Amino acid sequence: MAFLPERGVVELSGADRVGFLNGLVSNDVARAGPGRAVWAALLTPQGRYLVDFFIFSDGERLCLDTPRAAIPGLIQKLRRFKLRAAVEIADVSERLGVYALWGGGPPPAKDPLAAADPRLPAAGYRRLLPPGMAANATAAEYAAHRIPLGLPDGPPDLEPDKTLLLEAGFDELGGVDWQKGCYMGQELTARTKYRGLVKRRLLPVRLAAPGALPCTPVLAGEQEAGTLRSGAGDMALAMLRLDALARPLAAAGAPLTPCPPAWLKLP
Repeated sequence: MAFLPERGVVELSGADRVGFLNGLVSNDVARAGPGRAVWAALLTPQGRYLVDFFIFSDGERLCLDTPRAAIPGLIQKLRRFKLRAAVEIADVSERLGVYALWGGGPPPAKDPLAAADPRLPAAGYRRLLPPGMAANATAAEYAAHRIPLGLPDGPPDLEPDKTLLLEAGFDELGGVDWQKGCYMGQELTARTKYRGLVKRRLLPVRLAAPGALPCTPVLAGEQEAGTLRSGAGDMALAMLRLDALARPLAAAGAPLTPCPPAWLKLP
């Protein structure tokens, strides 16, 4: 179990909390319940990524596990859409921290704010607990677990105002509900899927020379083919153009090899 200090928690309470959030995000908020989390994203009106979160529910409130740096902007945006909805929004990161669990059994079933990572069974579990609880792993070790699985963790893996959800695996990993009603950015997301407009994908790569920094360009010959994102040891995530995947690639002067996970659907 690792405490993730770069993550925080936003709490939504009030009678309208589910309907209010459901009208804004990419997934069906009503599916979240005690012991079951939902992964979703808030988009720009143009369908670009703004912020993503895991939605937990204990039956009385929604708790959003999200990048801590994004919380002020997220709260500001949610309050802008609140209008007369009966919902209260607060940053509760000082009271609830985010923990990732993997390599063992599930957390206690009686804990409503603990759930399997909804993206992939191999990812493990997530749990909201007071900061300072005992942990036996580090955030860096969790990164070394998730990156080979191809799982993003907010920026720098996902770029606000730029990344499309389908570029980052939200379709295959269950971050989009295609049957729910409208939400902000839904039109472009649907058009991207049904017209096959995805030209690049976020996927794991193996680095011949570990340590390249996020945003380092990936080159196919002299042509830029993408950029590196988060890394751990000799593995990193990279946003790469699909038409470059079959070519020799390099970053910071050293070769890299794409390692698409089994869940990734490539053309």
